[in-house]
Amino acid sequence: MSMGNVLKLFSSETIHIHGILWVPAPELSMQRNLPPFRADVVGSYLRPTAIKKARLQFQNGEIDASALKAVEDQEIKQVVDKQRQAGLQVVTDGEFRRSWWHFDFFEGLDGVEGYEPEQGIQFTGVQTKARSIKVTGKIGFSQHPMLDHFRYLKSVAGDAVAKMTIPSPSVMHFRGGRKAISTEVYPDLAAYFDDLAIAYQQAIRAFYQAGCRYLQLDDTVWAYLCSEDQKRQIRERGDNPDTLAQTYADVLNKALEGKPDDLVVGLHVCRGNFRSTWISEGGYEPVAPILFGQVKVDAFFLEYDTERAGGFEPLRFIKPGHQQAVIGLITSKIGTLEQPEAVLERIKEASQYISLDQLCLSPQCGFASTEEGNTLTEAQQWDKLRLVVDISRRAW
Repeated sequence: MSMGNVLKLFSSETIHIHGILWVPAPELSMQRNLPPFRADVVGSYLRPTAIKKARLQFQNGEIDASALKAVEDQEIKQVVDKQRQAGLQVVTDGEFRRSWWHFDFFEGLDGVEGYEPEQGIQFTGVQTKARSIKVTGKIGFSQHPMLDHFRYLKSVAGDAVAKMTIPSPSVMHFRGGRKAISTEVYPDLAAYFDDLAIAYQQAIRAFYQAGCRYLQLDDTVWAYLCSEDQKRQIRERGDNPDTLAQTYADVLNKALEGKPDDLVVGLHVCRGNFRSTWISEGGYEPVAPILFGQVKVDAFFLEYDTERAGGFEPLRFIKPGHQQAVIGLITSKIGTLEQPEAVLERIKEASQYISLDQLCLSPQCGFASTEEGNTLTEAQQWDKLRLVVDISRRAW
């Protein structure tokens, strides 16, 4: 990379080039003081030993729910402090009160029940514990426990922005399909999708009223629709992957109707993240015209840590304007640190297809989408986040 291109594309407060400290002019700064931030996060963190111990004690009947909550509160306060110490402007609760990134939220919706199927979800070389959901009543959002979870997060966030993470509505349909939805309650799937979108409208409104101004919808579906193997499985169960993308885009957009202007909503597209393994592979091109061209979120969090994600060309479908692409170039699956210069080169490459001003940086996923967590240490986790912050300061 030439020195001129570095200064043109990667302005920041300080830049080290061949051992020389460069200080660009203030007018070149492209830092953001609103979410998504140049250095952002997906949300989940490795569960501390104290959380794991308390959850086991609770399951065994050794402590009650209030004692478990006290431990969770303490550990969430600590993980928030660590995020701020790492230099992040955004904090989450690490999803410390959850076993799963999605099922815990879904089971809190009206009309949804959790159950244990015959087997878990198959990842590459490993399978999760058995858990799933089914729709047994009319879907709605009322007294959801995660509202209080967010209120506590906001109370300890200090001057950082508290981000809430919940699964995307499309995930609820995709995971079980028609078979997981009561035909008595919903003989017509159009009514199901309408109620699902309305429930999410209610959820978005409720989190906003609780003080949330940064909400993330986690979504594996769009990456699965880029995978030939996953599309084959979709067809085998009786669904049409070619029409699902438009259906899910419509549901998301209806869910976002009436969203307050000062609420930022991001969509994280995940290829699977369980014990450092994955499910799907394939670039975003098959879904890009609908996902990037139609879905009205404020930011797309996109996995770009391996070749399985394909190239940056699909980013051309994101229109110039306020929408941001938060590119996950730092992997959360292994502890080895990326080389900053290589990451800067990839940011430069991405800026060929979308304005640099519309780009941000994050890990490609959370560090513990389930309570088991990925195969790296907590120290490595924090090194990764500090790296995101450092590179973002150099790149913008």
